[in-house]
Amino acid sequence: MTPTPLGEGKSTTVMGLVQALGAHLKKNTFACIRQPSQGPTFGIKGGAAGGGYSQVIPMEDFNLHLTGDIHAITAANNLLAAQIDTRMYHESTQADKALYGRLVPGKPGNRKFSQIQLNRLRKLGINKTDPDTLIDEEIKQFSRLNIDPKTITWSRVLDTNDRFLREITIGQSPTEAGHERVTGFKISVASEIMAVLALTTDLQNMRERLGRMVVGNDFNKNPVTAEDLGVSGALTVLMKDAIRPTLMQTLEGTPVMVHAGPFANIANGNSSILADKIALKLVGEDGYVVTEAGFGADIGMEKFMNIKTRYSGLRPSAVVIIATIRALKMHGGGPNVTPGMPIHSTYLEENLELVTKGFENVKQQIQGARKFGIPVIVCLNKFKHDTDKEIELIRTLCLENGAFDAVTSEHWAKGGAGALELAKSIIQASTQTTDFKFLYDLSLPLEEKIRIIAREIYGADDIQLSELAKAKIKLYMKQGFNDLPICIAKTHLSLSHDPTLKGAPKGFILPISDVSASIGAGFIVPLVGSMATIPGLPTRPCFFDVDLNPETEVVEGLF
Repeated sequence: MTPTPLGEGKSTTVMGLVQALGAHLKKNTFACIRQPSQGPTFGIKGGAAGGGYSQVIPMEDFNLHLTGDIHAITAANNLLAAQIDTRMYHESTQADKALYGRLVPGKPGNRKFSQIQLNRLRKLGINKTDPDTLIDEEIKQFSRLNIDPKTITWSRVLDTNDRFLREITIGQSPTEAGHERVTGFKISVASEIMAVLALTTDLQNMRERLGRMVVGNDFNKNPVTAEDLGVSGALTVLMKDAIRPTLMQTLEGTPVMVHAGPFANIANGNSSILADKIALKLVGEDGYVVTEAGFGADIGMEKFMNIKTRYSGLRPSAVVIIATIRALKMHGGGPNVTPGMPIHSTYLEENLELVTKGFENVKQQIQGARKFGIPVIVCLNKFKHDTDKEIELIRTLCLENGAFDAVTSEHWAKGGAGALELAKSIIQASTQTTDFKFLYDLSLPLEEKIRIIAREIYGADDIQLSELAKAKIKLYMKQGFNDLPICIAKTHLSLSHDPTLKGAPKGFILPISDVSASIGAGFIVPLVGSMATIPGLPTRPCFFDVDLNPETEVVEGLF
């Protein structure tokens, strides 16, 4: 369901569920989860290893650098960003033949094109392999990308919450005078390269996807790619180890694949196709793979179904929606839930009225999930203040509104033993005949695909495109990018565009302020309202509690 800012225990539930399936019911089981970003780890939310007796271990390694995948993404992303501005700089300061001489150095008769340069020649329709045979017009075509700086969509990235990098001006040094440009940073896990990693199927596929990434347009409105910039081979080298998922385990010894990254509100936010496929191969036909998608079902699950399954060819057997009494009460009109602040007494006392009102959010999520033609199970992550009447009310409402099952789980307190009912429900649901279907056909116009998601998943009446969004959609359709899935960037704190609107808002119009194209990853990104793509630090970040014991070298305060 749509979470509170504290989260409702999705990662904890994944760990508890696979422990129940594997350690207790003796089924071949794997969990596939995402590597945490150091932004939230040191910001508000903390890590993402699960909690209590349902965690991936070692937790400290998991929540910090792990095997460096996110650092590799950061390096690759920023290498491409550096090349964009550098290429524009060199093109503006050199004549055609001088520029060509530096791009293809050497003495006449002894010069060679690199492979990536030969690729560019073929793209331009120049069927020559000898650098000395190009005529003046061909030299100009080859040497000049003519990037329009106003169209650049590629940002630098950093895996730290830093609000002051959201908009910056680069090129202010005297050596770059006249080449200033306003740009900004994203958090590393929002880089398109992270989405490429999540959706790739092998090294060759990753190389091709990295080459297809569009960074902007030339002055004739043609897309300019990483391949055009000559950097995609180097990006692949930087990512050659990151393509391998990391094998870890839960507290009860169930294997866990860690790969790709979070932030389904501004990115793909799903664990990788490669991790899923490796895990499926290892568990066998009768085994179970539990794969995680970010935030509420309206965001992570929708992207899993409409994007990830299209590229993987895999079809899920069931969906588990995580709910808590706390979140239900908040969506029913309860006081704000604020990280770092004491929980209001409303959330510690029985209140069937708030639970009933808040169920509208879960109902919308159930209905959205059922549109994909597979069984939906609601898992109520139990807290110690939840009452039997509240729990029974939720179960009844879920079953009345289309859920295959609704079960209570106590995996935080009891580990796998506390998730046995959930595991048994999953086993039963997986035997059901399914009729999987996508929410929309890829051939539909981009605007209509956005509208379908807004209406069917969020409950909106319609969408409203800004003039900028309309112009971008028109351009992308002209460039041949219409037949791609949609990856909407919107707040995770509401089904709508407004994080203050709780429950299941009705009658709203979803505003699309901008649209970008992640062609390497393979989707179009409509931006809902004003979404920051790099978070900021709160007044009291998590890092206040984090330290290293110099005697034992044990990390303290990380959660």
